[in-house]
Amino acid sequence: MELVVSDDGSHTLKIPALKEHYHSHRGALRESEHVFLRMGLDQFPSVSNVRILEVGFGTGLNALLTVLRKGKRTVHYTTLEPNPVEDEVIKVLNYTTIVPEKNAEKIFSSIHNAEWDDLSLVIDGFTIQKLQCKLEDFIAEQPLDLVYYDAFAPHAQPELWEPIIWQRLFAMMKDGGILVTYCAKGQVRRDMQGAGFTVERLPGPPGKREMIRATKPIVK
Repeated sequence: MELVVSDDGSHTLKIPALKEHYHSHRGALRESEHVFLRMGLDQFPSVSNVRILEVGFGTGLNALLTVLRKGKRTVHYTTLEPNPVEDEVIKVLNYTTIVPEKNAEKIFSSIHNAEWDDLSLVIDGFTIQKLQCKLEDFIAEQPLDLVYYDAFAPHAQPELWEPIIWQRLFAMMKDGGILVTYCAKGQVRRDMQGAGFTVERLPGPPGKREMIRATKPIVK
């Protein structure tokens, strides 16, 4: 695993064996803000309680940004990571020096100090449950409003991009629920549609032309 400074100055991690980065080398912070916050969380401005599932906890960047963006909403955040990043690596990440909020370092530490598998309170209105398990072993206890799909790309983790994945997630989501991912492959879009989602191709983050937002239709 290699520490990489992405184009916006924020860190990402490279895994040479997979030819993958945890976040975009074109801008880790900008990618997370665009894909998961602007196209995901920001679509729930009037929802007071938001239940989020993140597939791929990784460095914890998405969780940090979600805490800082939640506003007056109460967020219940569940995140899956079968292979947690080592603490020594987390300690050298520069997110809290790049993000301007004064409480970012304290929040980031609270997120990473939360015990695995336990429900933890990070700040008022934000709970996190980090589960060291695979998506195929996860069952949501309550319907999900929003899914951050941040698994490694299909060439690196093909089992996480199969049609059965979208079918399972569709079943776990509320009507009107949203799934967002940086990926925009045609086969992924078609498989999501086959599972029942309404799929949009949206402008991607810097360095990527498109991304996907999939919505579970509201049944009247």
